[in-house]
Amino acid sequence: MHTQGEPVRVRTRDGRTLFAMLLPGPAGQTGAPTVVFEAGSAATRSSWARVQTRTAAFARAAVYDRAGLGRSAPDPVGRSLDRMADDLNDLLDGLGSGRFLLVGHSAGGPIVRLAAARRPERVAGLVLVDPTDEATELLFSPLFRIGERVVIAAEMALARLGLLERLFRFMSEGAPADVRADLHREAFRPSVVATQARQARTFLRELRGWQRTPPILPDVPVTVISGGRAGGFLGMPQRIRDAMTAAGRYRAAQSPRGRHVVADRSGHDIPLTQPELIADEIRRLLRTDGP
Repeated sequence: MHTQGEPVRVRTRDGRTLFAMLLPGPAGQTGAPTVVFEAGSAATRSSWARVQTRTAAFARAAVYDRAGLGRSAPDPVGRSLDRMADDLNDLLDGLGSGRFLLVGHSAGGPIVRLAAARRPERVAGLVLVDPTDEATELLFSPLFRIGERVVIAAEMALARLGLLERLFRFMSEGAPADVRADLHREAFRPSVVATQARQARTFLRELRGWQRTPPILPDVPVTVISGGRAGGFLGMPQRIRDAMTAAGRYRAAQSPRGRHVVADRSGHDIPLTQPELIADEIRRLLRTDGP
């Protein structure tokens, strides 16, 4: 069996196909929530391999590719937060009955928040891993938006030259051979960067609207994990690191059962650098699941 489990294909409400992989969890376990992972802006399911495999030791654990990434069909309509949250809820329906603990990294954080607000009865808890958050005012500055466009243009040029994988080779280091093979085949193509660009067209505008009307989360445990270090691969300046950590602390405080954790050995890529910390927080939330 593949490191990340058996393949699952789920149809969305408008007939597209989302590709997922499912690890069944401990034998004989029944009734426990399924853990579902939502990746960052251009990341595929493979980015969660280190966390998913640890989580599968104590829970059913699923990863998937958003539309236009990995093995999931593209979305001809658009890549708004609304569309991405609806796709995630369609995936949950396809994974069966029961409740779900949703884990979102970076841009995946707002997606799981919106999906949870729309289907609160199905959500057992949230883990937001260094999430993009509307409380980070720096995200909406003209300079940040220009920088985002420059980065995407540079990534597209490298992808067309077949060089993007070299830039992100750290993602494959230490990964199982089948996960490395998936990354090589799927994660660095021009189509991935094109999907990232489509997401970016409306993402920050939609997110800024949440400053006035944020999604209303169900009363479930919420853990926000912030990176503890600036710099790193993305070269994140200290002022942005501080702003994101402050926003994470604020987001956790909005939940009656919120908790803020700092990954002190990590920058933004916590699923790669401290997967055990994320898995431990997932385990803790599952143990505290209940009214």
